Amino acid sequence: MKRLLVLLSALACGILSAAESASPAPAKPVILFVHGAWGGGWQFRKVAPLLESRGYTVYRPSLTGLGERAHLATPMVGLDTHIEDIVNVIRFENLHDVILVGHSYGGMVVTGVADRVPDRIKRVIYLDAMLPNDGDSIATLRPTEAAALLAKAHDGFIPAWWVKPDKPFPRDVPQAARTITDVLHLSHPPAAGIRWIYILTVEPGKKASEDDFAWAAERARQRGWPVLEMAADHNPEWFQPAATAELLDRACRM
Repeated sequence: MKRLLVLLSALACGILSAAESASPAPAKPVILFVHGAWGGGWQFRKVAPLLESRGYTVYRPSLTGLGERAHLATPMVGLDTHIEDIVNVIRFENLHDVILVGHSYGGMVVTGVADRVPDRIKRVIYLDAMLPNDGDSIATLRPTEAAALLAKAHDGFIPAWWVKPDKPFPRDVPQAARTITDVLHLSHPPAAGIRWIYILTVEPGKKASEDDFAWAAERARQRGWPVLEMAADHNPEWFQPAATAELLDRACRM
C-alpha cells in the first residue's frame, strides 16, 4: 500500500509539472470591423466566419444610430460618438494588438480610434475608405458629394433613399448629417508601432485612377503605405465575401 501511495503521488506530481510547464495557447489575432455610412455590423456577417475559419477573432459592432442600434439615432450623433463607440469596444472587451478595418466612412472612425488608443492597435486597414488628415471632414474631403448628401437631409438625418420601404431587415438606415460635417481632431502623430495598409476596390471596366477613392489610395502611397487593389464594387464584403476575406488575410500578414 505504501508503495502504491508513493507511485500515485509521483504520478500526480508529474502530471502537475507537465501542466504547469505547458505553454498557453497563443491568442488569436483580433479583427475589428468598422462599417460605412448608413450600414451596420451586419454588412460583415458573411466575411466574419471566413476569417474566423482562418484563425481570427472577429468583432463587427454597429455604430450608434445604425444597424441594430438604429433606435438610438438622434441628430446629435456625430463622428466623435462613433469613434468612442469603437474605443469602448476595445476597452470593455480588453482587446490588444487589434487589427482595425474601416470601410468607406469607417475610415474616418478608425483614424480617430488609432489616435486615441494607439497602444491597443497593431494594424489599420482602410477598405475603400476615407483617409483623413487632422482637421478633415467628409465635407472637406468630398465637398461636391457631401453637398449633395446634405441637400437630402431632413430633420438632421440623411436618408438611405435607395432603400425601399418594404425591404426586409437588415438594411441601410438614415444617418445623422452631423457625421458628414464633423471635423476629425487628431492629437498624436501616427504611432510608429502601427502598420497601415490601404485596399482600393476598382469596379471592372474602370481604371484605378477613375475610382471614387483613388485620391485616398494616392494619399496612402504618399505616406509610404502598401496599397492593394481588388476588382470589386464599393461593397466587396457583401458581394464578394470570400475574395474580401482572402485579401484581408493577406493584408494582415504583410
